[in-house]
Amino acid sequence: MSISKAEKQALVEKFRLKEGDTGSPEVQIAILTKEIENLNAHLKVHKHDFHSRRGLLQKVGHRRHLLTYLKNKDVERYSKLIKELGLRR
Repeated sequence: MSISKAEKQALVEKFRLKEGDTGSPEVQIAILTKEIENLNAHLKVHKHDFHSRRGLLQKVGHRRHLLTYLKNKDVERYSKLIKELGLRR
């Protein structure tokens, strides 16, 4: 359900703003999106895993908060990120 170090590092490399950037909203949103995809796949198999469902909802809420922050801060970066990740917003 969690992502490997290699997957996380690849996401950081792809979405970072500058060298050594691991905490920008873009990087955090990309990592959360990958974790949400993994949890969705897990929950399709294990329909009654309510603890994982709660974790999924927390991650979705956190991602939504970060997306709202990014949208208010810089709409251009927000729209570019949405297009790259394939989110519906």
